[in-house]
Amino acid sequence: MKSSLIIIVFFTAGIVVGLMMSGSGLSLASGMSSYALHFLLFLIGISVGSDLKVFKILKKLHFKVVLVPVSVIFGTLAGAAAVSYFIQDITLSECLAVGSGFGYYSLSSIYITELRGESLGVIALLSNIIREVITLTAAPLLLALFGKLAPLASGGATSMDTTLPVITRYSGRDYAVIAVFSGTVLTVLVPFMVTFFL
Repeated sequence: MKSSLIIIVFFTAGIVVGLMMSGSGLSLASGMSSYALHFLLFLIGISVGSDLKVFKILKKLHFKVVLVPVSVIFGTLAGAAAVSYFIQDITLSECLAVGSGFGYYSLSSIYITELRGESLGVIALLSNIIREVITLTAAPLLLALFGKLAPLASGGATSMDTTLPVITRYSGRDYAVIAVFSGTVLTVLVPFMVTFFL
């Protein structure tokens, strides 16, 4: 919860700074987001590659664990497709691209901004932040209504890091490894799926 509030505070501060910069005629170079994105991907590669414990645990798990990220992908895309029928200004492929962020707001919003513009990038940022905040705040309710995998599915890509403590607390320690696996798979797929739909 605290990390989500920090994100919202920084996001709001960014809006304020952006408004002040636009009024003064200053602007950041658009190429800066590409450098930030490449650096972010580099750090993700280091964090995934350095955690050898995850790969050892996954070898012990059955093939059924693969069904978790697959079901999150299909559920998210089905929801995004359903939403596209109610929003006329955004196409089906754009809704699917926003959904393909799977909660990974920093990566997906940069990709979408570069490929389709700032408006869709902001929509991606907000929808993915909302997904994370819902997971952090409503995990007990999701668990009671839909079962132990519900907080994990709701967290999407964030289930391997930001929402992992909440998932572990409410779903149990046994689900932590599944959450890390699912979050890692979804994180790796974000850049491919977002660019595929756009």
